[in-house]
Amino acid sequence: MKLVLNLVVSGFLLLGLSACNQGSAEKTSSTAEQTSEKVDSVKEQKTDTVGKSKVNQSENSKEQPQTKEDSNQVPVTLVEAVDGDTIKVTYNGEKETVRYLLVDTPEEKKPNTCVQPFAVEAYKRNNQLLNSGQITLEFDHGNKRDKYGRLLAYVFVNGASVQETLLKEGYARIAYVYQPPYKYLEQFQADENQAKNKKLNIWSQPGFATDRGFNGCVNSAAKPTNQPSSTSSSSKTTTQASNTPNSSGTEFFANCTELRKKYPDGVAKEHPAYQAKMDRDNDGYACEK
Repeated sequence: MKLVLNLVVSGFLLLGLSACNQGSAEKTSSTAEQTSEKVDSVKEQKTDTVGKSKVNQSENSKEQPQTKEDSNQVPVTLVEAVDGDTIKVTYNGEKETVRYLLVDTPEEKKPNTCVQPFAVEAYKRNNQLLNSGQITLEFDHGNKRDKYGRLLAYVFVNGASVQETLLKEGYARIAYVYQPPYKYLEQFQADENQAKNKKLNIWSQPGFATDRGFNGCVNSAAKPTNQPSSTSSSSKTTTQASNTPNSSGTEFFANCTELRKKYPDGVAKEHPAYQAKMDRDNDGYACEK
């Protein structure tokens, strides 16, 4: 009887131990599976984070606004605005005159030239732009200076092109394209066409702005500085008489040497003595030194 009881008790003990071992194994297996799942989750999170980071970098790169390269731009200090397309600055410690590259505005202060329409407005707009921030210059290929010793440059204020603004708003025309290609010529042409289509300022008067310059004065009755009288004294010599205006209102000089005897600085296109053949650089000014 005792033997039977011992066998029964031993059987129950064996069954209990087996159940415990099985539960322990299941727990161990479950723990391993959870650990594996956590590792996989961490890997997925890392992968997702890296992927999102790359996407964000790509999107940020696309959203970054395009600006003109400023690596070749040099800072200068403004001394004064001379007119709509010329300024004086301090560059490399020296006072320099800068002529805006590729653009031309109506004349206001040129010797022997009347004040042209929109000249004052162009000067005021130019001066306003120049005094709104840091000025930098950028040079293109070719000559860095013109025949008068002026620097030829693109002018920027806080990274924005002054030439572009003047062209877009109709205060300037494209001119003096001597040595293409130029870095910003295509953009300038688009800006000029925009102003033409809108008939802004210099483009608001048909025939005023041309490929050779500007036609007309603010006051058509006013005579340019140093313009000679149409009357002549009977005591003048034949040579002197030939240099006075004839009935058509023009003066004739055989060459620049003769013209400079009377007009040492040359004459502008609107002057009675102007002749296209004496304007070899086609800048609207004949026999200038």
